[in-house]
Amino acid sequence: MPTLPMRAAIVPVTPLQQNCTLLWCTRTMRGAFVDPGGDLDKLREVIRQHGVTIEKILITHGHIDHCGSAGVFAAELGVPIEGPHEADRFWIDRLEEDGRNYGVQGMPFEPNRWLVDGDDVAVGDLVLDVYHCPGHTPGHVVFHHAPSKFATVGDVLFRGSIGRTDFPRGNHQQLIDAIVGKLWPLGGDTVFVPGHGPLSNFARERQSNPHVADSVLARS
Repeated sequence: MPTLPMRAAIVPVTPLQQNCTLLWCTRTMRGAFVDPGGDLDKLREVIRQHGVTIEKILITHGHIDHCGSAGVFAAELGVPIEGPHEADRFWIDRLEEDGRNYGVQGMPFEPNRWLVDGDDVAVGDLVLDVYHCPGHTPGHVVFHHAPSKFATVGDVLFRGSIGRTDFPRGNHQQLIDAIVGKLWPLGGDTVFVPGHGPLSNFARERQSNPHVADSVLARS
């Protein structure tokens, strides 16, 4: 049986149980953390368990549970941070304040690379496509590895739900447009890791998600 080019491990972190994802290239054993929001001891342990060399940190958006510890961890590991889109700079600038409010470590940082729609990021031999999906936050991005039919979507979409849009600069219609226009074309058999809760795939959500199922949107 051929070895899959990519593997992933999901580690819920922070009191908000945010799904931090370690994904890595199985040929090079080089990997990246997506959204290391906190609980760095857990993340160090998952590195050790899988024998992966971390080469970068990827960020979907600027909320505290997704990136509060990203700057600290990047400095510790000596790796760059890529993402999110620069429209989330205002969220990253307020991480320390939000950390006090939520009881989570929050440290502002400057990504080595802001991402825009159409970019790609490399992890070992893997190339992930970047999709700008605003709505939950204005600078939210999604990472997609087409050969593996795998996406990390942050708080854009969940199993049976969608991201909140009542935060500053959130926009419900933008979120719906991003899900329908950016995620659905990736294919129904694409498995996605949401920011919280269990995995799903786009076909399941198009069939049964009460917010964005095809039948629901056809009535709206």
